[in-house]
Amino acid sequence: MLKGCRNRWPLTFMDGFIAEGGLGPVVNKKIGFVGAGNMGEAFVGAVIRSNLFEPAQICSSDVDQGRRDHIREIYGISATRDNVELFTDCEIIVLAVKPQEIHGVLAEVAGRKDYRIPHRKLVITIAAGIPIRKIEDVLYAPLDDLERANLPIIRVMPNTPALVLSGMSGMSANGNAREEDVRITRSILEAMGRVLEFKEEDLDAVTALSGNGPAYVFYLIESMIEGGIHVGLDPDDAAVLTMTTLKGALKLIEERNESPERLRQKVTSPGGTTEASFRVLEYNRVKAVIIEAIAAGARRSKQLSLELKKK
Repeated sequence: MLKGCRNRWPLTFMDGFIAEGGLGPVVNKKIGFVGAGNMGEAFVGAVIRSNLFEPAQICSSDVDQGRRDHIREIYGISATRDNVELFTDCEIIVLAVKPQEIHGVLAEVAGRKDYRIPHRKLVITIAAGIPIRKIEDVLYAPLDDLERANLPIIRVMPNTPALVLSGMSGMSANGNAREEDVRITRSILEAMGRVLEFKEEDLDAVTALSGNGPAYVFYLIESMIEGGIHVGLDPDDAAVLTMTTLKGALKLIEERNESPERLRQKVTSPGGTTEASFRVLEYNRVKAVIIEAIAAGARRSKQLSLELKKK
């Protein structure tokens, strides 16, 4: 098996989607993932499992030899250390690296002497806090107007439940993205969960709510388990009670088509145990604090964008 990205898939094939009901992958393009960490691997596994792409269409790049070997062995895809090779050979490029690493990757690609975009490529970035204009500043600088039009960029904010195909993503496209680019990106993200489209200025709020959201839930779970232990329960029993209760509450919301507020009111009997608990929550402004926490996350996301812009 070849270790690099080259010659794993012919570069002369039809654009876009194969007709529904046809054989082979749904998306007839070669896709590359810059970064083979947890989120990059989640993307790879999801698009293969959903039959959007075949392993022969997929390449991943990473500086870590161990990660390259792992993702090559587990998924049967090609892997390389060379980001320029990946960018050159693939028609869809997913930037799945940390925000502090993305400028180096982009500069490496756009800085090569033969950097040109004669044919259409789609760039999808999942780097938190990096605005599209930051990526345009680097990738578009050496290009003429036609080449820039050939390089649409779509910014995505996924969350960690994507690792178990239960993710929630927000996405926003730049002005060069066509309907097909958005459709392909949506299909990739839907392989890992759900996706909504937003204006880019709303992605800081998406980051604060759904991007950070799993951590809020983990914190609630942690607190409920500790509360159960505090009132005398065995730790394992407290964990089972907490997890099963949360799963049941979510299912109730999904199947009853009632608001969380209405369902909460139904289980809060006057003078009962739930009311006693909620007196403590309201006294300590728990709802207000959660709202403030989400607002703080949105502010920090904006600040990170500004800090990275100055660098």
